[in-house]
Amino acid sequence: VQLQASGGGLVQAGGSLRLSCAASGSILSIIAMGWFRQGPGKQRELVARITSHGGTNYADSVKGRFTISRDNPKNKVGLQMNSLKPEDTAVYYCYANYDGSGVEYDSWGQGTLVTVSS
Repeated sequence: VQLQASGGGLVQAGGSLRLSCAASGSILSIIAMGWFRQGPGKQRELVARITSHGGTNYADSVKGRFTISRDNPKNKVGLQMNSLKPEDTAVYYCYANYDGSGVEYDSWGQGTLVTVSS
């Protein structure tokens, strides 16, 4: 599974941005897709995740502000980010968890920078 992320950029606090990620390859084997982020001097953390069945989970820090969605035919995932805060500044990475002949693998897209100015 290959991932191509887009979106990101510079926005003022309180603003919105949308990230998108398109998967190609063995998309029928995808179990879940989502976004991680890594801020300056911080560890990479899960932001949001959506399963092939539509189940979602979010980091506590983004609940109520970020929404993850999956577009048919389920090879694209979007992350709508509202009410952005300076602490949301990070490189955001799209990822996919997929099944490869009974073994689960993770695939990562290139990072996209989100900068929120105060």
